[in-house]
Amino acid sequence: MSDPVPATTPGLVCAHHHLYSALARGMPAPDPLPRAFPDILRSIWWRLDRALDLDLIAWSARLGALEALESGTTAIVDHHSSPNAIEGSLDVIAAACAEVGVRVLTCYEVTDRNGADGAKAGLAENERFLRAGGRGHVGAHACFTLSDETLDAVAGLAADLGVGVHVHVAEAPADADAGARLADRAQPSWLLAHGVHLDRVLPGTVVHNPRSNANNAVGYGRPARFPRVALGTDGIGADMLEEFRFAFALARADDPTASADAVWAWLAEGWALVPEAQHDRVEWSYAPMDPWHLAYTPGVRARRVEIDGEVVLDESGPTRVDPGEIRARAAEASARLFARMADLDETGDD
Repeated sequence: MSDPVPATTPGLVCAHHHLYSALARGMPAPDPLPRAFPDILRSIWWRLDRALDLDLIAWSARLGALEALESGTTAIVDHHSSPNAIEGSLDVIAAACAEVGVRVLTCYEVTDRNGADGAKAGLAENERFLRAGGRGHVGAHACFTLSDETLDAVAGLAADLGVGVHVHVAEAPADADAGARLADRAQPSWLLAHGVHLDRVLPGTVVHNPRSNANNAVGYGRPARFPRVALGTDGIGADMLEEFRFAFALARADDPTASADAVWAWLAEGWALVPEAQHDRVEWSYAPMDPWHLAYTPGVRARRVEIDGEVVLDESGPTRVDPGEIRARAAEASARLFARMADLDETGDD
């Protein structure tokens, strides 16, 4: 009788995350409830990011990194925004992830929605962090909040630094002209998050975020039409097996011949973005770790995680940090975040 297939894989990669959103759970619902994607941005995320300070950013990143580790995700490609706490924010995220032991590539979201000074500060934070040895990209929000001048500055900085741009692309109809605006700018090193309404193939990797797209009712973008696709969560945790299963279910709903192997290839594309993760080792609670098994098997959990030769999760839990303390302190931080959001609403600083 042959030995069973080992329940081991390389570390998984979340190719598009917003670690700053980890504190948002339980946030009081906006009134009135948003009914379209631009309203969701204005009434939820653009209020939340303005309320962040460096301490809140640190606790959100610790919580997000902890949840990634517990899910067997050893590398996060993060996209950050905190308009009232820009300088130093990327260092805070990198340090928080290092505490937990998870790899991170991060960037600051450049946008014109906070004026010219805000855009310049975002560019400066990307440049400062990357020139100091930080790992990541030059970040940009989305074409519909960026002037041509700012888009050129983002692309130029990325070229100067030898990195890609991490940008939301055609996530919703409001950004449907992104393909045309990026056609002469995008490069193979770029990360193009979402691409739901993208009308053409661009150089770069499209990052499919199936749960977020469904949650925001922006549609299904048929990611199989693009040559290079990776999987992200857009901030809804970092459980990449869950994201894989949801991506497979949506693919089958659109095309009943869709293959679990093809969807797993999107998850595997993360190793091209963070090659070191392929040398990390995750031991799982289930075998075999085969796409067709995993597509229909919920509840598969990481039992042991080794990153860069160090065991950072074992049967007792994380080895570097106390998960109970992180969750307790993050809950306190969430309450403070919600209070700051309310204060911004009262002062009209939104």
